[in-house]
Amino acid sequence: MPAKNLDRLCKRCKASEACIIARQEPHCRECFMGYVQTKAVKRMESFAYTVKNRKTTQTQHRLLLPVSFGVSSTTLLALLHEQLERQRKKSGRTGYFLHVLFVDTSAVEGGMPEVQRLEQLREAFPGHEYSSVDLASIFGQDVAQDLPDSLQPVLEDASISPKDKLEKLILSLPSATARADVISILRRRLIVRFAQANSCSDVLWGDSTTNLAARALAETAKGRGFALPWLVADGVSPSGVVFKYPLSDVYKKELTAYADMSSSPLKQLIQPEPAVDVAVSAKNTTIDGLMRQYFDSVQNQYPGIVANVARTSSRLEPSSAADEQCQLCQMPVADSRFGIHGWGGDQDNSTNPQGAKFCYGCARSASNGASLMP
Repeated sequence: MPAKNLDRLCKRCKASEACIIARQEPHCRECFMGYVQTKAVKRMESFAYTVKNRKTTQTQHRLLLPVSFGVSSTTLLALLHEQLERQRKKSGRTGYFLHVLFVDTSAVEGGMPEVQRLEQLREAFPGHEYSSVDLASIFGQDVAQDLPDSLQPVLEDASISPKDKLEKLILSLPSATARADVISILRRRLIVRFAQANSCSDVLWGDSTTNLAARALAETAKGRGFALPWLVADGVSPSGVVFKYPLSDVYKKELTAYADMSSSPLKQLIQPEPAVDVAVSAKNTTIDGLMRQYFDSVQNQYPGIVANVARTSSRLEPSSAADEQCQLCQMPVADSRFGIHGWGGDQDNSTNPQGAKFCYGCARSASNGASLMP
């Protein structure tokens, strides 16, 4: 914990930095945990306000919380659970109803947590609705029909399972960065479609300041900087579902410390991050992974840099939602500038595969080698 933050965090006990890190002083632990709780809950104030004015719980807001069992999304669930419990004890009502969703991407991503962990979350934080969907199910929903022809398997072939279709799609992509990028896009699209199908007005993303800073630079490097207003800041997404980032003022290291200090079984519910051997995994390193590693290290010594990147990105103004959308990421593209050619800096006249309307970032990820036709 940076020494300059001690007076702000521990006005009551005036403890030293060593006491906070060693967790030897109860007041320090209470002050720090209260600090994290306040940072997260204050971004949910609009739902706390509705409790005072609600005459019936039948019109409760339904909020969708996607979890990956990482420290950020799991800790956010714990914080929101505590907030709802306080609301329930105070007024007998809650400002919103929470639906927790896990998207299983184990078919195309290694080291993914098991779906059974969702049952452990249900036992630790009861009173919410829990669901699990496989990423491959995207090919059994209308969302697959929106994908361009160059990214569609032979859907009419009943002999190919959704899992095989997903694997074929990901393997057709040209690089590790492209594969991670498309998996992330499909996951987000599936979450948004799930929210719409289950009448959820908002999606609560469990991204910390550290994660948002990493995403801002990663998406910019991949050529999707124009989409940052929807990917790192609160607001209405192009799909019409509201995106909220309750942990956007909390560093990842603070969430890790909070989980360590918590008296609940929170720490045991978090999937440990695998150790990264740079020498072994260099060829499989992605832009997203590289940015996460960088900001995970920078947040310890230079947290101000991390906060500046995240906050500056969140102030960007979105383009008009009326602009034509990319067929893959579904982000509005200003002036319909699809493909690589026309954005500047291109080395050839490459266009989208099979004439698909891809933004610059998606055109790079799903390049000419991304055809799924046999």
